[in-house]
Amino acid sequence: MTHFRITRESRIPLIGSLYFGIIDRGTSLLQVRPSCGCNLNCPFCSVDAGPESTTRAASYEVEMEYLLDAVREIARFKGQGVECHIDSPGEPMMYPYLPELIAGLRQIDEVSVISLQTNGTLLTGERIAALETAGLDRINLSIHALDPKIAQRLAGISSYDINTIIKAAQAVARSAIDLLIAPVYIPGINDEEIPKLIRFAQETGAGKRFPPLGIQKFEHYRYGRSPKGIKAQSWWQFFNRSIKPWEKEFGIPLRLDPARDFGTVRRPFIPLVFSKGEKVTVEIRAPGWIHGEKLGVARNRVVSVFNCEKESGQVRVKIVATKHNIYVGMPV
Repeated sequence: MTHFRITRESRIPLIGSLYFGIIDRGTSLLQVRPSCGCNLNCPFCSVDAGPESTTRAASYEVEMEYLLDAVREIARFKGQGVECHIDSPGEPMMYPYLPELIAGLRQIDEVSVISLQTNGTLLTGERIAALETAGLDRINLSIHALDPKIAQRLAGISSYDINTIIKAAQAVARSAIDLLIAPVYIPGINDEEIPKLIRFAQETGAGKRFPPLGIQKFEHYRYGRSPKGIKAQSWWQFFNRSIKPWEKEFGIPLRLDPARDFGTVRRPFIPLVFSKGEKVTVEIRAPGWIHGEKLGVARNRVVSVFNCEKESGQVRVKIVATKHNIYVGMPV
């Protein structure tokens, strides 16, 4: 696998890619992706990340000051009340400058909330203290089961120890950082574990400022992994057959509302620079996330070019996707 560092000198923009940089979905929340490495092999991973990935061709790490400058610019465009959610198609705590990144985000006037998505495996007491000092507001902790065998199966590695993660969660809850337990519900695998996790969140002290839980629906993805024989629920099934009964059992709301629960509101999108169906020439500047993909650049945006054989130079492509300023092109 190629490890590629995204620097100012690389001339690779930080808007346009799903893998790194900044993703704007038309709200006051910005997804900030400083890297994309992962240390687990979750069998339900939506992007086939982790050490045993069969599709990954490259990973990326963004120069911190370059990323902070981009967030400053976009936050000014968005206005006051921005949440910076540090996430990744992998494990964001593998980014070596995470506390420094959080401290830098804390200095941006428009940023009011900084949150982090993590699987918790790298959450030591020392690191929790560093994140707290840097100004992190909330950790969304991905725990999918409390039973050691099921938890290990859903992590995809034999060294996964749920008891270590439990201790880390308890340490976060004791800190100034808010804790949100964020399991993925996979019907047929962790049905009995979700009620345990709800109880655990209540007993641990999650949700001091934000909701204590964010239960996610399992989905099948084209380039992701799916446990054998597992079928994804429809949204109706998820809410009416799973979430509603748990809400009734525990007497707490489990259907989250972005505005009510997190203060996330609609804000103008960063303007699109390409139209779907448009043909454009891009400069290939980096390998892509998966085999057969390259990262092209045009109009100060990244374009993921699939079925591309060229390692460098210019390629004429047709833009086939522009949603949320994430651009995909095919050679023509």
